[in-house]
Amino acid sequence: MSILVNKDTNVLVQGITGKEGSFHAQKCLEYGTKIVAGVTPFKGKTLFNGSVPVFNTIEEAKKEHLIDATMIFVPAGFAASGITEAIEAEISLIVCITEGIPVSDMLNVKSALNCSKSMMIGPNCPGIITADECKIGIMPGFIHKKGSVGVLSRSGTLTYEAVNQLTGAGFGETTCIGIGGDPIIGSSFITFLKMFEEDPETKAVVMIGEIGGTAEEEASEFVKNHMKKPVVGFIAGKTAPAGKRMGHAGAIISGGVGTASEKLKTMEKNGVYIADNPSVIAETVKAALKI
Repeated sequence: MSILVNKDTNVLVQGITGKEGSFHAQKCLEYGTKIVAGVTPFKGKTLFNGSVPVFNTIEEAKKEHLIDATMIFVPAGFAASGITEAIEAEISLIVCITEGIPVSDMLNVKSALNCSKSMMIGPNCPGIITADECKIGIMPGFIHKKGSVGVLSRSGTLTYEAVNQLTGAGFGETTCIGIGGDPIIGSSFITFLKMFEEDPETKAVVMIGEIGGTAEEEASEFVKNHMKKPVVGFIAGKTAPAGKRMGHAGAIISGGVGTASEKLKTMEKNGVYIADNPSVIAETVKAALKI
């Protein structure tokens, strides 16, 4: 099984005719993703790739197609409007790849999400992939193989490293999700940990975090209190100096809060199996599963 998306998920692409949107929409189609429509203002009544109809608005697309999820490649300055349009259209899953969305815009988006029927992954994320079934985002599909480990990450590149190890070790993956590296994101680790705990095919979860904020500590409290499946954790940014942003906008230590050492200490105390460095993630999963 999987969580959130599978081979039957009907996907819309917002910004499908742009450079990034068209490139990755094509890669998603090649992976087997069921893209049923695209949206680009003023490009309605055209076809993407000769087969995917393009509409001016989500409302127009929904009149002709069932839509379960949307993938957003709208430029940062307009992304909040694109997300809001998807929320108002009551699309269940919103996957926003766009990075650089202003924090003030995301505050408004977060408020709208909290009062809606939609769930959002991102922004500033690689998306979601259910191995061998559906890819919504920019992940390299060829490294994924259907299996038994769920993957959650704030870092795109470390997601790929973990997946490559898990595939090479024979574990494979159920669903992999890049939750986004910005200070304000649509959904937290906890949202997806709960889903993985309830998924019968997921036997373990890899959770990759970064310095900054308290998301990993809060997630480890959830692991301690609500999860029976083993969770393997890794925190990037052990050598980062305080007060300096490292990579993602959310990866900053401020006032002594959000350091790698504090996160790792709390996670280990709460029963998360710690991978000391990225190269031993698969080995740590093997130990956690007592194989």
